[in-house]
Amino acid sequence: MNYLLAILLPPLSIVLTGRPIIGILVFFIWIPALFFSGGLTHPMFILLAWFLIFHAREDRRHRH
Repeated sequence: MNYLLAILLPPLSIVLTGRPIIGILVFFIWIPALFFSGGLTHPMFILLAWFLIFHAREDRRHRH
């Protein structure tokens, strides 16, 4: 579910993975990047969100 959210709203999915500061920072970079590049930078933010989701899942797996 969070991977799907990362496609639509990468900053929100980053916040939901437990990294609120990075999510807020990405939000303030993501909005202007969408407008100035015409959406060409959106895949970069999707990949960042997917990486952070995967990393959080691996951390949880190693803790238990």
